[in-house]
Amino acid sequence: MIQKNKIFVALLSLIFLSTVAVSCAQSNGEGTTSDSEQDSLSQASEEAPVKEEEKNPFVDSTLFRQQVQALTNGDTTGKWPAKNQPIPLAGAILPNKRIIAYYGNLYSTRMGILGELPPKEMLARLDEELERWKKADSSMESIPALHYIAVVAQGSAGKDGKYRNRMPDKQIDSVLTIAKQRDALVFLDIQVALSTIQEELPRLEKYLAMPNVHLGIDPEFSMKDGSRPGKRIGSYNAADINYTTEYLQQLVKEHGLPPKVLVVHRFTQGMVKNYKDIELRPEVQIVMHMDGWGSPELKKGTYRHYIHKEPVEFTGFKIFYKNDIKHAPNRLITPEELLKLKPIPVYIQYQ
Repeated sequence: MIQKNKIFVALLSLIFLSTVAVSCAQSNGEGTTSDSEQDSLSQASEEAPVKEEEKNPFVDSTLFRQQVQALTNGDTTGKWPAKNQPIPLAGAILPNKRIIAYYGNLYSTRMGILGELPPKEMLARLDEELERWKKADSSMESIPALHYIAVVAQGSAGKDGKYRNRMPDKQIDSVLTIAKQRDALVFLDIQVALSTIQEELPRLEKYLAMPNVHLGIDPEFSMKDGSRPGKRIGSYNAADINYTTEYLQQLVKEHGLPPKVLVVHRFTQGMVKNYKDIELRPEVQIVMHMDGWGSPELKKGTYRHYIHKEPVEFTGFKIFYKNDIKHAPNRLITPEELLKLKPIPVYIQYQ
C-alpha cells in the first residue's frame, strides 16, 4: 500500500510539473512569437517603405474643410459650402489653388484670346493676369491654364449631320506644347451640338488620361431637341454630368491620376437641369462656371441667380475681353470685385 501511494504521488508530481512547464512556455510566448522576435517584426514593419498614397490617398480633410469654408466668404444663406462635398484624392487642385485660364481655338481669332494672339504674346498676356491675381490675393496660389475648344459647334451639318467639328489631334498636341512653356494645365472643351457626350469623350481619352489635362462641357451647344446650334440655348441634365464624372473617375482610377477638374458652363436657369441629382466624387472636382457677358453688375447678378442659388461644388467666372466692355460702364470686372463674391470663384476664365 505504501509503495502504491509513493507511485501515485510521483505521478501527481509529474503532472504538476508538466502543467507548470506548459504554462511558463505560454507566458513566455513559446509556440507563438517571442518578445524579441515580435520586436524584430515590429522594427521591420516600421522600416518597410510605405507609399504615400497608401498612407493617405486623400488630402488633409481638416485643411480641406477650412479652405472650403473660407471660400463661402461669409455667406449666410446656408447654401454654401455645398452639401455632401467629398474629400478629394491627394493631388487635388481645388481649393488649394486658383486656376486662371485663357480660352479659345487655334483656328479662330474670334473665339477667344487663345487663338487670337500668337502663342508668345498670348502667354505674356496670361502672365500679366496671373500677376494681377497674385496682387489681389496672395493667400491663394494662381496657376495658368489653356482652355481649348476641342469639339466646336458649327452652323453647317457636316458629313454626319451632327453640326460639330472635331479638332485634329495635331491641334490638341500644339496646345499641349504651348502649355508646356508655362507648365500650364490644359482643358479640352466639348460643344456636342447634335452629338452627345457619350460619342465625344472616348476620342479624347488618350489626352484626358494625362495628369495635366482636364475637361470642359458646354450645355449651351447641347441641342437635345435637334435644333441647329446657335438658334437657341441648349442644356445638360444631371444624368449627362454624372456620366461625364463617372467616365473621368474611371480614368483616374485606371491610370492612378490626381483628381480631374470638370468645368460646366452656365449662364441661364435652363442650361443645367436637376442640379440636385448631380453626383459628387473624390476623383472629380466640378466647377459650375458663370459664362455670361455684360457689365460687372449684370454678370454678378447672373452669378447670384444661377451659380450661387444652385450649389454643386466649386464655382468659376468668365471674363470677355471684348464683349464685356461693350456694356456701360465699359470696363472689365476686376479680381478685387470677384474676390467679394459669395462663394469666391476658384476658376477664372478669360476669352
